[in-house]
Amino acid sequence: MANVADTKLYDILGVSPSATENELKKAYRKLAKEYHPDKNPNAGDKFKEISFAYEVLTNPEKKDLYDRYGEQGLREGGGGGAGMEDIFSHIFGGGLFGFMGGQSSRSRNGGRRRGEDMIHPLKVSLEDLYNGKATKLQLSKNVLCSACNGQGGKTGAVQKCAACRGRGMRIMIRQLAPGMVQQMQSVCTDCNGEGEVIHEKDRCKECEGRKVCKGVKVLEVHVDKGMKHGQKITFSGEADQSPNTEPGDIILVLQEKDHEEFRRDGNDLHISHRIGLVEALCGFQFMLTHLDGRHLVIKYPPGKVIEPGSVRVVRGEGMPQYRNPFEKGDLYIKFDVKFPENGWISTEKLTELEDLLPSRTEVPVISADAEEVDLQDFDISQGSSGGLRREAYNDSSDEEGGPHGPGVQCAHQ
Repeated sequence: MANVADTKLYDILGVSPSATENELKKAYRKLAKEYHPDKNPNAGDKFKEISFAYEVLTNPEKKDLYDRYGEQGLREGGGGGAGMEDIFSHIFGGGLFGFMGGQSSRSRNGGRRRGEDMIHPLKVSLEDLYNGKATKLQLSKNVLCSACNGQGGKTGAVQKCAACRGRGMRIMIRQLAPGMVQQMQSVCTDCNGEGEVIHEKDRCKECEGRKVCKGVKVLEVHVDKGMKHGQKITFSGEADQSPNTEPGDIILVLQEKDHEEFRRDGNDLHISHRIGLVEALCGFQFMLTHLDGRHLVIKYPPGKVIEPGSVRVVRGEGMPQYRNPFEKGDLYIKFDVKFPENGWISTEKLTELEDLLPSRTEVPVISADAEEVDLQDFDISQGSSGGLRREAYNDSSDEEGGPHGPGVQCAHQ
């Protein structure tokens, strides 16, 4: 048997806490036929109890609350829904919100209901993340109306909505067939889901009864050295204000902009640098401007060859670590070797150059019947000529006048 906090709703349907959805449905249909008011006028509230139990136990969220916390979980989570308070009271005793002192806006710890957080992206450059940055950000948000102190009108003007009994939602139960009912929940049209109504003559002229006005908040944002893409900066309690509600947080999410030269990988930095063939063979030095404006002289000694695509590292010149900026990652440099173009040196000089370079590999033996071909330049953007010939061949088979006429294919035996 499943381990649940309370079995009262299961007992009403006559099933075990481990019952499947089909078993719940069968039990509900059987009891609904027996205790439906049309067939059993003496059933009292039994049909309402059955419908309520079935509605809770077939809703995964409500069932989870009930299984884990029993009736307390339904009360705090609003498991019964607006309009089901009488049923809840009949089954468990006390109103649906009686456990919370009659205030649906209270949280479990007894404090005010918490408003939603406001999430905003904040674009930053790689220089900002390397050096740190302080900036000001202006945001628009709702603030309590100062004219009516967030009441929406003069004292006593706010009245509980009679249509939804102050809950902002209406529950309608519609009979689909004998023993089958459907429960529908919708926003109360009389109060637009607010649970309160204010007569037009009593509404605050400043906020027009909305209790809040648009305001501007200027935040001083500090981007610390070493922060990363996707990292969040939180300003507690600075989100939209609302009556009887604890404001949520403003959360800024850092979005790193692409850099023209540097690429970040954790605490390391990567760049690409192009050098000539002479530099790759005979050593080089060049100056690199870092993200903080410093000029770094990168040297490589003669006699050590740089291969095309090879990577070298400068230790301690990567990104600073977050909250430990004196410790840094590494800087990786990938070298692209640019070879000279055709005709850059005479044939005589080439012979002298060959004497300086390492010896050739052993020349292969060429047989007497070998056929000599020309090696030509190739532009990859134009595709291969072999492919063009294949296309021409394929197209010719569809031309009118072919061996089988237009569009006719040979049948394979």
